[in-house]
Amino acid sequence: MLRRGRRVVFCEVKAKGGRVFGDPLEMITDEKLRRLVQAGESWLASHPEAAGLEVAYEAIALRAGRLQRVPLVL
Repeated sequence: MLRRGRRVVFCEVKAKGGRVFGDPLEMITDEKLRRLVQAGESWLASHPEAAGLEVAYEAIALRAGRLQRVPLVL
């Protein structure tokens, strides 16, 4: 989880050992998304001071030695 201003982002970070192993984003399954959303909702419920913040879910993937930020569509 990270926060900047009025926006809080719940994030899944993925990397693989090389291109031969495939794209890191392939590891984000529907079940993984469900768990990420559940964790985000749980955190928000336990932090009432966060009410009214913009909430987003993203993935950070290490691809070709660079970090790439990808919004997750729920």
